[in-house]
Amino acid sequence: MGCFFSRRRKPAQGGQQQQAGAGQDAAAGEEKAPQYSWDQRAKIDPKDYTFSGLKNETVGRLPGKVAGQQFVIQDCENCSIYIFDHSATITIDDCVNCQIFLGPIKGSVFFRDCKDCKCIVACQQFRTRDCRKLEVFLCCATQPIIESSTGMKFGCFQYYYPELALQFKDAGLSIFNNTWSNIHDFTPVSGENNWGLLPETAVVQDYVPLPSSEELKAVRISTDATKSIVPITRGRRQKSSDESCLAVFFAGDYTTANARKLIDEMTGKGFQLVQTKEVLMKAEDAHRVFQQHASEFIPLLEKGPVVALEFNGDGAVEGCRSTINEVFSGTRVFVSESKVSASQDVDNFYNFADMQMGM
Repeated sequence: MGCFFSRRRKPAQGGQQQQAGAGQDAAAGEEKAPQYSWDQRAKIDPKDYTFSGLKNETVGRLPGKVAGQQFVIQDCENCSIYIFDHSATITIDDCVNCQIFLGPIKGSVFFRDCKDCKCIVACQQFRTRDCRKLEVFLCCATQPIIESSTGMKFGCFQYYYPELALQFKDAGLSIFNNTWSNIHDFTPVSGENNWGLLPETAVVQDYVPLPSSEELKAVRISTDATKSIVPITRGRRQKSSDESCLAVFFAGDYTTANARKLIDEMTGKGFQLVQTKEVLMKAEDAHRVFQQHASEFIPLLEKGPVVALEFNGDGAVEGCRSTINEVFSGTRVFVSESKVSASQDVDNFYNFADMQMGM
């Protein structure tokens, strides 16, 4: 809380000077009230950041219209809802049979008492309580939590529009930190499974169709999996091979582009992307992960976070090493040396990364 006060001006010297000033405007005899930065801010109308009590409607917000504010969605039925912007937090309460897209959320998204909804969500924290039959294409930086919820199905976030990459950055989210399949059921029931994974063949547009309103059609959306801002990972689905490979890119001007290029090259050759991580490393971490190669990589760690990719498939190690040599000449990348060491490399890195991220 602040304390506002004003100060009287010192009286002028001599009675004549005081009389001469008496006829002037009274405001001229007082100092102007101080102006503060918060006085200049645009007033926020909560109605601009709320969808409530809607039925059979298509509604949304275009890029730039939410700009990091909180948002509330409540008591909506049979609606299509699209938030094409980044936000602080979002709560969704008592919604039934809705299709919902939520752009990057810096904090948490909380679904409560919702049922029969299909969603696409990118967030720092994901939580549901007292929900039934939600199908969610998810990007979540931390472990998603469900509570007193049943019939939950999850898939990997896949979406694109031109503003989405910058919105991820504005929300402080990395496209490589996605624990979409690592669900924690806070209220498990013995002998039952309250959640599962969507089919690998699931097409996001079949769950959350593109918006039909003329205003929202202006957003240039693609649901093509190959164009998704977030790399599509297998997560905790069963691996197809006993052979995995770890590839680590060090911070630089083109780290993200290089990582995306390797993903395209490797998946184009039939290998599967299991998981990805972006995390800061220290010298002691390097010794644990890179072992005998640590000394050559430690200086690179000072430049920023590393991006790690796990690929799976017969011949993954050799396939990754040959692709690196062919495509990334001059780029420093750590790649598992052999099939024998690869599994240990993967475990060492992701165990370290999970500890760093509090998983």
